[in-house]
Amino acid sequence: MRMDERPRIRNVVVSGLFAAMIFVVTAYFPRIPTVRGYIHIGDSVIYIAACLLNQPGAAISAALGGFLADALTGYVVWAPYTAVIKAALTLPFTALGVKTLSLRNFLAALAAFPITIGGYYLAAWIMTGNKIAPLAEVPFNAVQAGASMLIYLVVAAGVDKAGLKNRLTGAG
Repeated sequence: MRMDERPRIRNVVVSGLFAAMIFVVTAYFPRIPTVRGYIHIGDSVIYIAACLLNQPGAAISAALGGFLADALTGYVVWAPYTAVIKAALTLPFTALGVKTLSLRNFLAALAAFPITIGGYYLAAWIMTGNKIAPLAEVPFNAVQAGASMLIYLVVAAGVDKAGLKNRLTGAG
């Protein structure tokens, strides 16, 4: 293997590991059923991935992990929408810099609220053809975004304190 291939291979491997973590945390960690779906904390792993990986790697990890969680746990109708929404969650974050928890990434976690709420509202509207009924899910999606943000803040602080970003991605 050439030395110039190592960062690319590392990014593919770490992206795959994050896709697997997103799937497991979304699908099997405590989930709370809602009207049409479930509340989970998998988005917190998406936020961490978006802070550690390059944009394509983070988006692919988020889309694949979220898609598999829905497809393999009885919510297959949501899977294509979830893939798009979870990939969009990574867009406001940055992996630049040495810190995982930065002002920009804190603001990105706040930006996840309208992405999650609006994305799933729009998906439900498309699926049902009704623009009123999907409003019943808005509070649940807000709880999911809020819980994921809180977990992200705690985990990101730990990642920074442990210096994990540099060791995991070779960045920093």
